[in-house]
Amino acid sequence: MDNRPENKPDSAQLHLVLISLHGLIRGQNLELGRDADTGGQILYVVELLRALAADPRVGRVDLLTRRIHDSNVADDYARQDESLPDLPKAHIIRFPAGPDEYLPKEALWPYLDGFSDHAMEYLRRQSPSLIHSHYADAGYVGMRLALQLGVPLVHTGHSLGRSKRQSLLASGESERTLEKKYRLSQRIRVEEEILATASLIITSTQDEIDRQYGMYDWANAERMRVIPPGVNVSRFEPGPQPSPSISTELRRFLRAPQKPPILALSRPDERKNIAGLIHAYGQNPGLQARANLVIVAGTREDIRDMATGPRRVLTEILLLIDRYDLYGRAAYPRYHRPDDVPDLYRWAAGLGGVFINPALTEPFGLTLIEAAACGLPILATENGGPKDIIANCQNGVLIDPLSTEEIGEKLLSMLSDKTIWQSYAKNGIAGVRRYYSWQTHVDHYLTALDELPLTVPQQQESIPTGERITADRLLFLGARLLDPAPIPEQQAELVALLHRHRRKMAFGLVSFRPLHELLALLKQRRMNVPDILITRGGTQIHYGASLSRDQGWSRHIGVDWQGDRVYDLLAETPGVQIVGRSGQGFYAVHGFIHDNAEFAGLAELNDQLHNCDIPSRLMALNPQEFLVVPQRASLGFAIRYVADRHDIALDHVLVVGSARADLDLLGGNILAAQVGGEKDLQQHEDICQSQVSGLPGAMEAITHYDFLSNNAAI
Repeated sequence: MDNRPENKPDSAQLHLVLISLHGLIRGQNLELGRDADTGGQILYVVELLRALAADPRVGRVDLLTRRIHDSNVADDYARQDESLPDLPKAHIIRFPAGPDEYLPKEALWPYLDGFSDHAMEYLRRQSPSLIHSHYADAGYVGMRLALQLGVPLVHTGHSLGRSKRQSLLASGESERTLEKKYRLSQRIRVEEEILATASLIITSTQDEIDRQYGMYDWANAERMRVIPPGVNVSRFEPGPQPSPSISTELRRFLRAPQKPPILALSRPDERKNIAGLIHAYGQNPGLQARANLVIVAGTREDIRDMATGPRRVLTEILLLIDRYDLYGRAAYPRYHRPDDVPDLYRWAAGLGGVFINPALTEPFGLTLIEAAACGLPILATENGGPKDIIANCQNGVLIDPLSTEEIGEKLLSMLSDKTIWQSYAKNGIAGVRRYYSWQTHVDHYLTALDELPLTVPQQQESIPTGERITADRLLFLGARLLDPAPIPEQQAELVALLHRHRRKMAFGLVSFRPLHELLALLKQRRMNVPDILITRGGTQIHYGASLSRDQGWSRHIGVDWQGDRVYDLLAETPGVQIVGRSGQGFYAVHGFIHDNAEFAGLAELNDQLHNCDIPSRLMALNPQEFLVVPQRASLGFAIRYVADRHDIALDHVLVVGSARADLDLLGGNILAAQVGGEKDLQQHEDICQSQVSGLPGAMEAITHYDFLSNNAAI
């Protein structure tokens, strides 16, 4: 008997959507180590894509990433749809996000709404089972998609903003420099929102839950699962192998290439602590006599042309090698190919060497399990994920990355004791196959998904006749543009334009206010009811003079809404006053701050809502008023819903609002204008900025976009 809940999909129907935005992603020949954005996360998501697509329990897997047209990178990254020939269920789908050229991840934030809209258009036709985002930028996109589609969000952080800020501040960076360079405050705010939205957080280690996510206000360990990354055990395997092609390059550096190597493989990043390793080796004559040092730190053409961080690290490597006169004992090749990596591990193991990760902190340590799978014992930082790996596999020792003396002593000890070395090598091979194979990862992954409320996507209902929009474009105005009262001639100009183009353009108003207040405002202004009214912060959608309510939207945002609990919480909050239940909306609770001295603030109230596990969105209307609405509700989401339901492309939708409008109202692929000359939305570069207030600003926006022209490129 099938005990699957009603609307629960068969496993083979699972359509899983992975999102990883930054770096360079393709199905093969990954350019790992090219820069700080093309490291372990890229390998992880591509290997996860492959492993899931190979499993018969999964129907389809899409990996969504950014499309890049740039002469400095391969043409592969400009392909919209890349199918993997050996895995027909796996697809890499690329969408535009900002300029065509390759960008570092810190520069992508202003373009994530646009990527979300492109992805949403695609996924509406696909009906995915869930969204799985990787890193904070993809987490932002994943939240938007999951909330609009009504599917669970799974998230893997890979690294976290709070721990990054903590370590960089400890290294001497200033708060101002960090904010300018990394936009950490925005990233941390998004990470908190992801924690509030996601149904499941996947981590690599227990340390990640305890120490890193433990720094976040909205972290909930009950929604987290430790599922370590896998390693391709058919690619990373032990055994005698011919000398790797890169060994010829290494011999150029080494006087005695037959000595055991101390192998370090990472990006040229200060946090990887390559300098500390060189100090440890350079200060230990016995270690130099026993082994060579081999540092594989990405690829490079000319150090002078590299970004500041990698340039500084590589320059320090060269200076330290010169300082300790390590020529002939240290190798630091300029190039390596992805295919060289397993050969490097096997080469080092064949010579009785060791692998070391001396990073200041390491969230997981993928290279550690790769090396272990090839029979290479490991030494790794005691800070972070390596503790779990060594505890599981019993294949090495932990080191204090700040103690160069300890690093040198433990390296020499392991290299000098053949019995211990062989035990670590054997244990590593067996441990990786037991704990860190991709099949083990997928088994645990799909088990975790079984606990989520996956449902078979519902077919969209037909549109009642009274709600059908026949125009091919939509104009939405923020209701604030009608208050205070416009000059009569300006209002008459707008009304005449709407009437003249009524067959081509539907008209709507959006507001945080309830429907009856908006109708009263229209009556005062002697304006007819528009085609669409979106009210109470996006919780209600009404159509035309009949004011028929969109029942589909109400059902969508009403899932898991706990209006009574919200009302009770606000009623008990010091400094807050609320009207009776009869005066509240179906999916909104309206609060007033009547005593600023008693009220702890909106941020504290938001924390209370999430601590009570209430999925909600808090909207500030002005310094004294706010709304609490369902998590799936917002003005921006409501507009996108209307456009999709009536088959109107987002670039045929123009929204004119003020600087006080919420960001998702004016972002993404919707044509948008901000009137009144305020500049707090500058990060949205494509928004038309009008210095004119009120309805003249709206008319200016219509002209700016040539919105009503039959030949307009909208």
